[in-house]
Amino acid sequence: MGSTKEEVSEMEKIKKLKDLFTNYNLDGYLIPKNDEFFNEYVPEHKDNLKYISNFSGSYGLALILKKKNYLFVDGRYTVQANEQSGKVFKIITLPLLKNKNNINLGKKKIGFNPKLFSEHFIKYFSKKIGVNCIPLSNDILDFLRKKKYRITKKKFYTLDKSIVGQSYSSKLTNLKKYLNKNKIDIMLITSSENVAWLLNIRGQDSNFSPIPNCFLIVDKEMRVFLFCDLNKIDRNFKKKLKFIYIFEMKELENFLKRTKNKNFSIDGQTCSIFFQSIIKKNNKINKVIDPIYFLKSQKNGVEIRNTKKIHEYDGAALTKFLFWIKNNFKKQKITELTAQKKLLQFKIKFKKFKQLSFPTISSTGPNGAIVHYNVSKKTNRLLEKGNIYLVDSGGQYRFGTTDVTRTVSLETQNKKIKEIFTRVLKGHLNLSNFNIKRNTTGSVLDRVARKNLRLNKLDYAHGTGHGVGYFLNVHEGPQSISKNNKIKLKPGMILSNEPGYYEKGKFGLRIENLIYIKKIKNGMKFENLTYVPIDKSLIIKKLLNKKEIFWLNQYHLHVYKKLKKYMNKNELVFLKKSCSNI
Repeated sequence: MGSTKEEVSEMEKIKKLKDLFTNYNLDGYLIPKNDEFFNEYVPEHKDNLKYISNFSGSYGLALILKKKNYLFVDGRYTVQANEQSGKVFKIITLPLLKNKNNINLGKKKIGFNPKLFSEHFIKYFSKKIGVNCIPLSNDILDFLRKKKYRITKKKFYTLDKSIVGQSYSSKLTNLKKYLNKNKIDIMLITSSENVAWLLNIRGQDSNFSPIPNCFLIVDKEMRVFLFCDLNKIDRNFKKKLKFIYIFEMKELENFLKRTKNKNFSIDGQTCSIFFQSIIKKNNKINKVIDPIYFLKSQKNGVEIRNTKKIHEYDGAALTKFLFWIKNNFKKQKITELTAQKKLLQFKIKFKKFKQLSFPTISSTGPNGAIVHYNVSKKTNRLLEKGNIYLVDSGGQYRFGTTDVTRTVSLETQNKKIKEIFTRVLKGHLNLSNFNIKRNTTGSVLDRVARKNLRLNKLDYAHGTGHGVGYFLNVHEGPQSISKNNKIKLKPGMILSNEPGYYEKGKFGLRIENLIYIKKIKNGMKFENLTYVPIDKSLIIKKLLNKKEIFWLNQYHLHVYKKLKKYMNKNELVFLKKSCSNI
């Protein structure tokens, strides 16, 4: 059986890359997913990983050697990576464990672009794989990419205090306390999402997040220097940020070269080796986690109120969509692609909707087992009676960010699926009802959510939840509900609650709500933000205890009250039935 056009093209690109190794005296080359801003979603013209490997997931790393090619992905993407790139690459699931992966390449010379990697990652990777990583002065992939992209430069804009709840001058005052306490002269902020939060600005540099690609310098005198593409700055923006110096992006390198004998603070995860090496020549470096991640993680009262409101819009759109699916999947041919497009139509009817917060996952049958599945014409499947349908979608609304997953029964009678769904639901409910203590971390909650599955020797290969931004990134740290997260949970943090189960080649299911941590008299508790019915036809009631049944009935009562005003006559009948007591 011959190779496909995609495989031939892939192999041709890799061969041309390998031909360049001799010029640089290399044994291999590292290609990450990210660009120089380290954002989760990369514009197509900078997506070198997809270009070289055909892998479209949001996280991964390719290692091209003279005689072998590796693609490193985390557990969310193992199935997808094998399908998209497995014929040309050996797929390795992160984290790297020497005994498990059995990779030791000796002291091979591996080239990389220092603008795309942090020192932290390169040290970790070199040690685990046993290679010698060498920074190059240019990205050798630039010599291969022939396609020219038309890039539109969309403007940055500001958000008023009435929308975000705190002025940028107030945020800078809080940051100054950190600089003074730690005796920092200059702080380099390399995370665009943190610059956006600090200055109350947003941009249009991502298809899924209102990110303004930029870097920021703040010194102990509270002088603020913004480095960005000046084509994205207008007079109104300058007027709103009149106390901030704004420079062209390339000036940051010159600024850092001129700065000497200062105590610098950089973020170990998002500061590139390129910037770090310039700073290190003449200054002292404090490498820490950017404190803005922690400040940003605790949403204020205005942010929580706005987030609650936009979840009504998002919940109404998704509930209308679920009614449409249930009412039409037997009457007309609905595919994963047509369903995905239909959901977007429901979302854009709400004026506050700006864009999706990630590519909608619309999957049925074996495609549901691919955790971060992205439907294409090649993989598109029909929604058929007897199966289940998984839809994971989110939106950026002005103002707030959503993310919700529902698993829908297409009149399935499969007892195994119903039993597993109920056990996933039990994990979801146990997490929602957890009594948060002062020292509770995400790793504790992760075990709580998995407990009912593990009792039956079932599990899932992704974290149970991630932090969520406020009209920013849908995946936001430092908090998460995962095996190794030790960040203490605090009031105002927003997280996803999304246990699931996936059986390769057969089906996948997941239940996801967003929750936030509310301060109460005796401590903290979770409160739901998401208002969407959970499919009761997939639940085996006898597997639920009284507390779980009570919670579910109360949740559906709240959903009904919040969403009924958005429904037409037929949708209201569906909503009432979906939210009735189990």
